[in-house]
Amino acid sequence: MQTEIHPTYRLAVYKDITCDFQFIAGTTMNPEKFDGTVEVDGTEYPLIKIDISSASHPFFTGKQKLMDTEGRVSRFMKKYGLAAPAEETADDAPAAE
Repeated sequence: MQTEIHPTYRLAVYKDITCDFQFIAGTTMNPEKFDGTVEVDGTEYPLIKIDISSASHPFFTGKQKLMDTEGRVSRFMKKYGLAAPAEETADDAPAAE
């Protein structure tokens, strides 16, 4: 393995700026891009501010909006003058023997 080609790995505090949530994780980010330092349990760590985390993401908080997808295919077909896809019904299905 070659020496001095790998980035320096260090621990840093990631802080979600949209809520009061932070966690410590490893990073290889350039120290010039840190947003200062923060002290956690008597140890000083570099600070990395993030916009979204598991504490504020709608998927993890349960506030995710579900998009209504009903009718999108038929609207597309109508817009471009294509035949609507045929739906298989019980009458069209082959009879089981």
